Amino acid sequence: MAGLTTGGPNVDVSLLYELNGLARQAPGWVDRAVSLVGEYGILLALVLLVLWCWRGARRQDEATAAESFAALVWAPLGAGLALLVNAPLREFVGRPRPFRQHEGLQVLDPGLGIGLAKSEFSFVSDHATLAMALGVGLFVANRKLGLIGIGLALAEGLCRVYMGVHYPTDVIGGFALGTAVVLVLAPLAMASLNPVVRAVARSPRVGRLVRAKGGALPRPVDLAQAQTPSAGQQRTQESDLAA
Repeated sequence: MAGLTTGGPNVDVSLLYELNGLARQAPGWVDRAVSLVGEYGILLALVLLVLWCWRGARRQDEATAAESFAALVWAPLGAGLALLVNAPLREFVGRPRPFRQHEGLQVLDPGLGIGLAKSEFSFVSDHATLAMALGVGLFVANRKLGLIGIGLALAEGLCRVYMGVHYPTDVIGGFALGTAVVLVLAPLAMASLNPVVRAVARSPRVGRLVRAKGGALPRPVDLAQAQTPSAGQQRTQESDLAA
């Protein structure tokens, strides 16, 4: 497994050199900006996008707000689960980082980060997995914002290859893993989260997390009361008939 891409001319290595080669030609401030964006910026933007979606979901009708909130809760949970799945996968594949296998790469801060880039192994990319899982999870809740999130995830993958810390196939594998975990487990997750979210929405203390102020979940209609006229209504109807 360690020899997934360890040398020799192939498309994976060629794309790596082409994208990373742009770092040699770009000004230093561009490289620093891409490094910052690829390490922190895009992931932060995805988190803010989830929060923005939550803000809008609270203003929808009550039933839709509860369903959207459940999907937004699943987005980070699914992303975290994808990272857990990736941990043993990276150890099993054991693919070294590209800058340890190939010379001449312009490596942009390989040790930077929040613990996502510190592993010695490359396949699959944690950043790509996390970004795509958040993007797809957001798509489950809101199609329009989800497409933006998926676009940001694709940009994250390009940044990781540009920085010289991942092969293109590391990124593609991360995209596939994040998407698969979120979508395959979404039905089970939503079935479990929806009742919890509806219970939270009915709480007078924390209900505003799900619905905007003054909102209320729809209550079942009492058909017996709706169909049975009151005594006053019966007298009015009898008077109308007599007239």
